[in-house]
Amino acid sequence: MTAIAGSRPLRIFIGWDSREPIAYDVCAHSLRRHSASDLEISPLKQEELRAAGLYAKEADPLASTEFTYTRFLVPHLAGYEGWALFCDCDFLWTTDVANLFGLADDDKALICVQHDYRPTERTKMDGKAQTVYPRKNWSSMMLINCGHPANAALTPDVVNREGGAYLHRFQWLPDELIGAVGHTWNWLEGWYDKPEDGSYPSAIHYTRGGPWFEDWRDVDYGDLWLAEAAMVKAKETA
Repeated sequence: MTAIAGSRPLRIFIGWDSREPIAYDVCAHSLRRHSASDLEISPLKQEELRAAGLYAKEADPLASTEFTYTRFLVPHLAGYEGWALFCDCDFLWTTDVANLFGLADDDKALICVQHDYRPTERTKMDGKAQTVYPRKNWSSMMLINCGHPANAALTPDVVNREGGAYLHRFQWLPDELIGAVGHTWNWLEGWYDKPEDGSYPSAIHYTRGGPWFEDWRDVDYGDLWLAEAAMVKAKETA
C-alpha cells in the first residue's frame, strides 16, 4: 500500500451527462460533504473535451452516457502522475473518499470493484438498452494510478481509436495490474443485498436508474439521494 501524498487535494473526475446534470451535482456534493480532505473535483464534459481536441469519437449508439469513453482520458488529464478517481455521476457517497484513496497500491495500475454483474433488465436509466459483457461496471469506479508505466499506453489517440471492449475490459493492462476493493465502494443498487448491520454502502451506484428519474424514485437508498438533492437545491437558493 502507499499513502496518498501530503497537501495536494485528492483528484476526482466525475462523468457528466447533459440529460442528468443533477446527478453530477449530487454526487459531487456527497463527496465534499463527507470529506475531511481537500478535493479537486472535475466534470468530464464531452463537449469541452471535443473542443480541446482530446475526444473525437463519432457518436456510438451503444454508449449509454456521454462519458462512456471519456473516462479513459483521466490519466492524460491528470498528467500521467499520481492517483485519481473516476466515478459515474449516478453515485452517492456516504463516507470519506479518502478511505478509498487509502487503499491505493503503487504496484497496481488501477483498482476497482470486480463485479460479476449480469443484469436481467433489458433497459436502464432513461430507456437506454441494457447490455451484458465481461467486467461490466468495473469501469464505473476506477482508482487510477495515473503515473504507472502501464497507463502511459492510454493516450487520447488510443481512447479515440479503440472500441468499448478494449477500454471497458481494461485490455491495455495485464490482469495482475488490476487491483480489487470490496463492493461497498461501488454498491450496485438492485444487484447487491443491503448490509445486514443496517450500515450504508460507502458508494451507492444507481446503475439501473436513479431517483432523478420519476420512474426510479423507489429504488434502494433513493431517500438518501433525494435528501442530498434537497441540500444541493437549498444551497442554490440560499
